Amino acid sequence: MKKQEKTAVAEDKQAVNENSKKKNGKKDKKDRKSGRKKEEKSDDVKNKEEKEQVNMAREIIEMVIYLAFVLLLVWLVITFVGQRTVVDGVSMYDTLDDRDNLWVSKISYRLGDPERFDIVVFPVDEEEDIYYIKRIIGLPGERVRIDEDGVIYINGTPLKESYGYETIEPDCRGRAKKGVTLGKDEYFVMGDNRNESEDSRYELVGNVKRDKLVGKAVFRIWPLSKFGKVQ
Repeated sequence: MKKQEKTAVAEDKQAVNENSKKKNGKKDKKDRKSGRKKEEKSDDVKNKEEKEQVNMAREIIEMVIYLAFVLLLVWLVITFVGQRTVVDGVSMYDTLDDRDNLWVSKISYRLGDPERFDIVVFPVDEEEDIYYIKRIIGLPGERVRIDEDGVIYINGTPLKESYGYETIEPDCRGRAKKGVTLGKDEYFVMGDNRNESEDSRYELVGNVKRDKLVGKAVFRIWPLSKFGKVQ
């Protein structure tokens, strides 16, 4: 009996050991699987972070390219197409008022020549960044004269126009009192407020050369109540 009991006990111990080994084996497998999962998760996190960094870098590059394109477009428009100009003063009253905002077309004179009665912008002192806005009265090769009654003559013929706010006073005729002959690329300009305008009648401005004309005023964009084409 004792031998049988010992054998049974020994077999029980053996069975317990085998079960323990099986459990340990399963645990080791689970641990290995868990380790692989952790490694996989860690790799996924790294890959995700790398993708996010790549996407962020791509977005920054795209933003820089976009801003550069916008700046280039703005530069091209301002240099070759047109620009906004603000009227300062009353020399063009009552066609234009002080603080009117205008759109000045720069492309107009790239495609064609200035015409009589165009409203133009030109520099008087480029170093000081001073620009005037006036109306073209005389064209290249013409002779401009103003008589005592304030009548403007072009090559001896009275000019038919109604842009002047008031009649030119005798002491506001300036150089045009005796007559001014324009060169082949020169223009005679005047403000519509004839007695309150510093223009080609005076030496400070004189005849304006073609290449000095920045552009033609075409639209009034502010105030909105006066929005529209400039005549």
